[in-house]
Amino acid sequence: MSDQLRALERRIRRRIELRRAGARIAESLPAILQIVAAVAVSFSIAHWVIGHPTPILAVTVTITSLGLTRDARPGRIAQSILGIVLGVAVAEGLALFFGHGLWQLVVVLLVVFVIGRGIWPNPAFAVAAAVPSALVTVLPPTPDPFGRSIDAVVAGVVALLATALIPRDPGRTARRDRRAVFSLFDEGLSAVVAALDDADPAAGELGLTRLRRTEAPLQDWAASVETALAVARISPFLRRHLPALRRESALREAADLASRHLRTIARRVEFLVRDGVPRPAIAGLLRDVAGALRVIETEQEDPQAVGGARSLLADLARRLDPDLVEPGAPVVDAAAILLVRPLVVDLLVGLGMRADDARALLPPLD
Repeated sequence: MSDQLRALERRIRRRIELRRAGARIAESLPAILQIVAAVAVSFSIAHWVIGHPTPILAVTVTITSLGLTRDARPGRIAQSILGIVLGVAVAEGLALFFGHGLWQLVVVLLVVFVIGRGIWPNPAFAVAAAVPSALVTVLPPTPDPFGRSIDAVVAGVVALLATALIPRDPGRTARRDRRAVFSLFDEGLSAVVAALDDADPAAGELGLTRLRRTEAPLQDWAASVETALAVARISPFLRRHLPALRRESALREAADLASRHLRTIARRVEFLVRDGVPRPAIAGLLRDVAGALRVIETEQEDPQAVGGARSLLADLARRLDPDLVEPGAPVVDAAAILLVRPLVVDLLVGLGMRADDARALLPPLD
């Protein structure tokens, strides 16, 4: 029986790994197609138009500048290309005077690293310049003294054009990252509400753990939204999505603030319920917050459904007075209710309301 269970476990693991591999391939397929198409164009220009028999740099620069990274902003690609072209040009210039060999490689790398660190604060720029410079120094010389620099420039121009004309639709990545964040919000708040309903510290700890897990997905969402905006600004095929992406960016900023508020609330709740007293009024309040967050996610998926979340949050803001939620509440309970006020304000601002207008909805406190 144990052998059968182990065999079943191995099969399940293989299936999970296969699914993960399939998901990785599907996620990277637009980038792969973009890179392959750009490499074909770069090679064709360098080989058949310019006449370089082996345009190695045209291929390698295209691949390294585009890459499979999540951050595919044109600015990042341009920075990478600038570093690569600088490294190739310096290496070819020094090779004219000193030739090729080990000590020449050492000199080229020292010069390129010093120049790279001097002109750009990002260390990745110096590395991007050093790698192709080493390649140029190690490879045999070409008849054209600066032929490989020309190949690098061709590859850079093609890579930037590919970013605009063969976009990866990074907005899809941003949507996936947003869903991951809101899923964790829902799971975390559900556990926090259960903790308040049942006075269950374990549920409160579970909710806090899940809400703490939002940090990495929020960072991914920020990178994907910034990339989507940058690409949409230069791509004629994605420019029409700019308004939606700007709304997504505003919501991402609000979600980042909301995650901090939710973690603070979850910590307070986990402490409160240790006394074994259920708190259905506060649970109802957070249940309404969870419902509003679900509506926000639904509205982001469906542009036609607008205004529902804002209306729900506005109604909730008007009730955020401890005397209205739980008359005669102890100080510790009232403090937990007050923590919801900045959360709701930040969410309303993320949905397009002015901060002063959102704060004006809150009932005054005595």
